[in-house]
Parts: sequence; C-alpha cells; structure tokens
Amino acid sequence: MPALVISIAITQIPFLVTIYYSTLRWNLLKPGDRGFVGFENYLQVLRSGDLFPSITATVMITGLSLVLSVFSGLIFALLLDRKFIGQAVARTLLITPFLVMPAAAALIWKYSMFDTNIGVLNASLQAIGLDPVAWNTQYPLATVVIVLTWQYTPFMMLIILAGLQSQSKDILEAASVDGAGAGRTFLYITMPHLRQYVEIAVLLGAITLVQVFDPIAIMTKGTGGTKTLAYLLYERAFIGLNVGEAAAYGVVVVILTIIVASVALRTLFSVFKVGASK
Repeated sequence: MPALVISIAITQIPFLVTIYYSTLRWNLLKPGDRGFVGFENYLQVLRSGDLFPSITATVMITGLSLVLSVFSGLIFALLLDRKFIGQAVARTLLITPFLVMPAAAALIWKYSMFDTNIGVLNASLQAIGLDPVAWNTQYPLATVVIVLTWQYTPFMMLIILAGLQSQSKDILEAASVDGAGAGRTFLYITMPHLRQYVEIAVLLGAITLVQVFDPIAIMTKGTGGTKTLAYLLYERAFIGLNVGEAAAYGVVVVILTIIVASVALRTLFSVFKVGASK
C-alpha cells in the first residue's frame, strides 16, 4: 500500500494536473488571457499538422537506429565471443559509448565529428580531395541516427553476447562433428538460439529510443524530419510557451506511449515465458 500511494502521488497526480492544464487557454506570453476552453487545445493539436510528421520522425529515427544498432551489436558480439589477447580491454572500450551521457555524446559528435571546419569526417574528406559536407544541416536525420547507433550498439552487443555465451558448447561440438560448417552452424543453430535475446534487445531499445531528446535538441533543433514527439512537446512548452497546447500534446504523447509500451511489454513478457518453458 505505501508503494502504491507513492506511485500514484508521483505519477497520476501530475498527469491529472496536466489534463487540467490541457483544457485551459494559457500562454505565458499573455498571462492575463487565461480561461477554460475544453477540448479546443486537442483540436488544435490535430489541426496544426505537426503531430503526424512527428510520429513519422519518431518511427523513422527509432526504427533505423534499432536496426543498425542490433546489426552492429551482433557483429561485435560475435567478435567478442572468443578468446584473444586483450579481450577484456576490447570489451570495455566497446561498452564505453553507452556510458557517455546523451548530451555529451551529441556535443562530441556535433563538433568533433560533424563540424564543417574542424570535424574529423570533413578533414578525412578533404584529405582525399573531396569538398566538406555540412552534416547537421544537409543530412540531419542521418546524423541523429548515426549518433544513436553509436550509443546503443553496446547495449545490443551485451544482450546478444549474453545469448552467445549461454549457448550449449556440446551442441556446437556435435554440429561440428556432423560436418556442419561455421556458416551453417550459425544460421541453423546460433541464430534460432539468439532469437529471444534479439527480441528483448529490440523491445528494450525501442522503449528507450522513442524518448530520445538530447541529440535532436543539440544537433538539429528538430529540422530536416527530426522533430520527434519528445522534441515537439519541448518546442510547444519551452519555446512557444503555450502551456495549454503543450499539455494537450503531452496527454496525446502519453497515450501513444502507453499503447506502444503495452504492446512491447506484452511481447517482452511472452518472450520470457517462451524462454522459461524451454
């Protein structure tokens, strides 16, 4: 009961207050013009034309980052799933990007890698005789996806590596004795075994990536198809200073997030049940 009371106090009461704010005409630029408008803010959310492009941007950034980070994580996990000199050092270095704060990672990539004048990428292009590229303005979606892939690849790698190391060595030896090569062993034995681990990595990664804010706010400011739901909410609340409309966006985003999270968690629990039954 105490835990339930505390959970309600810190989650549901603020949400109810947000719903109340969403029914008000309240812009901080006009503090004297404040009143009850009912569902007008929700109608404005649907009429503005920003909600569905933001949903598309959220799906694109989350989907591309997930696919690339899972693929990269699988490759690195396969490389680490063997004994070699410096294995512990290599594992630590590969995990490091996931330990960097998102804001710090975005700043590092924005200035050290993508900057037009001093960035490593443009210095490499100029070294081979090519013109520099304004990455953050010409390819904003790609830059955000690259940063997120770099940061979440270690997360995927750790989960997949745990799956690889839990695989029975006796089965692999039996396959080798029966004449199965490395490729067929990986395709028909290792990959089916890794399925539930990849599903868990994708689901947990999706829940985390859908809330990403720092790289977008620091690198692109929501331009070029990178205005996700999280940045759209920030834009309405802290740039437009429209409390009522921002609260309406917040309620809509919470409802959409609950729907996605419910489906994801139900799938996640089913994965655990299947794994337990095996």
